[in-house]
Amino acid sequence: MRVLHHYQLSASSRFTRLLLAERGLMVLPKIETPWLRNEDFLTLNPAGDLPVLVGEDGTALCGATVIAEYIEETEDSSTQDLLWGGAESRAEIRRLVHWFEYKFNREVGAPLLSERVIKRFSGVGTTSSVVIRAALNNLQIHLDYVDWLAEQGNWLTGKQISLADLAAAAHLSVLDFLGDIDWSRHPEAKSWYAKMKSRPSFRDLLGDQVVGINPPEQYGNLDF
Repeated sequence: MRVLHHYQLSASSRFTRLLLAERGLMVLPKIETPWLRNEDFLTLNPAGDLPVLVGEDGTALCGATVIAEYIEETEDSSTQDLLWGGAESRAEIRRLVHWFEYKFNREVGAPLLSERVIKRFSGVGTTSSVVIRAALNNLQIHLDYVDWLAEQGNWLTGKQISLADLAAAAHLSVLDFLGDIDWSRHPEAKSWYAKMKSRPSFRDLLGDQVVGINPPEQYGNLDF
């Protein structure tokens, strides 16, 4: 069986978990703590980044975008095609995946995770209110963009769900878990996210438990 090395509050890991669930692919989950040095894990991925998907033949796929592209190339597209359309449509899906995996993560997700979780549990560094405020300000700009995207169609890239929806929902779900999103300020994004939360693929994420962190009640509520 495939093994997925992940961390519950790693947005990229959540992106991969959503993808695998949408595809109906079974994996054995293995939690890795990002701030602890695990030599066995570093053998799989010397960069130390999550997620890593190890195939039955021992092949290690490192990084959510790499895993997503591999799955879309090798799995039967007739069951659930998440990288659909012609070259232009596929490019737009890839653009938005890149937006959340890199731009959103750099400006919002990674700083908040570092300040609210990693520094707290690793004991390394002092929490910076300046960094948190900057990340939360950036979050509002990104959510405004999600509002606009959600207004254009049923899904972020148009006619059907795609990798872009999974990536965006994964990154926002971490901040929702941490209680950092005021959904009342972003009705279109909220409506789209509620639709994502209601999908069977999201159930595993809504059941995540992290020692020392209690998500707000709305996190697990489909009618929020």
